Amino acid sequence: MRLFVGLGNPGTKHQGNRHNIGFMAIDAVARRHRFAPWRRRFQGEAAEGELAGQRIVLLKPATYMNESGRAVGEAMRFFKLALGDVAVFHDELDLPPGKLRIKTGGGNAGHNGLRSITAHIGNDYARVRLGIGHPGLKHLVHAYVLGDFAKAERPWVEALCEAVADHAGLLAAGEEATFQNKVHLAMQAQGFAGDNGNGDG
Repeated sequence: MRLFVGLGNPGTKHQGNRHNIGFMAIDAVARRHRFAPWRRRFQGEAAEGELAGQRIVLLKPATYMNESGRAVGEAMRFFKLALGDVAVFHDELDLPPGKLRIKTGGGNAGHNGLRSITAHIGNDYARVRLGIGHPGLKHLVHAYVLGDFAKAERPWVEALCEAVADHAGLLAAGEEATFQNKVHLAMQAQGFAGDNGNGDG
């Protein structure tokens, strides 16, 4: 059994924010694979389904980003999961828009959602880093991540979320490198993400 956590802030005013791409990605997984309806659980919303023969719980914490770890910790304890069973989907400033990289453990790069999760459950969980690009200057970051994706960005955002949904079974099966590569190839086929999909940035 695996727990896939999407990070974001609850409420309609945050729905289109760059910070909410984690929510968007697992919403796409739930739709594509016909997961059970979302319901209130674990200080958030959860949906259950199956991918690659594995039972999967999708979780969107409703605690606001900087308290995400409370919801993740509660779900982990309930299902008696190990850190290796958890994958967290989140926005990543240090990757170009439309890039996806997976890593386990490492630093939290100033991401409040990751910092909270690490404080509650430890550090060695998988992070599915969804590139949103950087506004260029540190003082612009707050407004940038809490701003909505621009209309011109929506095609790659939708393509990335759909590619994640298409290949989520590979992630469920523990084939992280193949998942990353397949998402990259899907983005490249649509004219997004121009490098070879290898490396960490």
